Amino acid sequence: MTWTAGTVTALRDETATARTIVLNVPDWPGHVAGQHVDVRLTAEDGYSAARSYSIANAPDGSHVEITVVRIDEGEVSPYLTQGLSVGDPLEIRGPIGGWFVWRPAQMEAVQLIAGGSGLVPLMAMIRSRIAASSDARFRLLYSVRNPESVLYAAELRELSAGVPVTFAYTRKVPDGWPKPPGRIDAEAVAAAAWPPNSSTIAYVCGPTPFVESAANLLRNAGYDAARIKTERFGPTGG
Repeated sequence: MTWTAGTVTALRDETATARTIVLNVPDWPGHVAGQHVDVRLTAEDGYSAARSYSIANAPDGSHVEITVVRIDEGEVSPYLTQGLSVGDPLEIRGPIGGWFVWRPAQMEAVQLIAGGSGLVPLMAMIRSRIAASSDARFRLLYSVRNPESVLYAAELRELSAGVPVTFAYTRKVPDGWPKPPGRIDAEAVAAAAWPPNSSTIAYVCGPTPFVESAANLLRNAGYDAARIKTERFGPTGG
């Protein structure tokens, strides 16, 4: 797999610290929802740093989107979220991954559980479902610190009819929210997730502790461990 240069065609601020970068990548081989790319920055002195980012969009020719959350002390994310401009080149390598993916040919019910920026690859699955006019039944349980940290907020509001979305706020809730802040628990899973059966498949993405906790909750609720697919991330230096 080789590095190739994409061109930034658009930038969208999702939150105060998160930005979606839209790239045109000539000769892009195509991707599947759930895959990721490596992004590399190289300084004038030759020093380079690379980070992995999930692809956010449904497959669409040479069009690739990633959503980056800024880590202020990081090496890569501050530039991607504050220094990059439309028209700039950006080196990427991919697509990468073949297990944590969803394809439109799949027809089983899908339970998505995201923690923070773990929503990104799951959003690609939702967008792929819509683009393919799939009849697969989706549900999303999204754990996020506060309303200001919600990625793709307007899009999620519009999705609620076709893809039910349940929010779990861990630090601060919106005004009038019926529950206090808290992590997802067995009660939240029972209320928001599909009842387990032999065909339901779950995709869980987020920080490692979150993913381990959510996967355990699904297993305790009766989900087959072999039908729970996980993707996790930890501190990387940003």
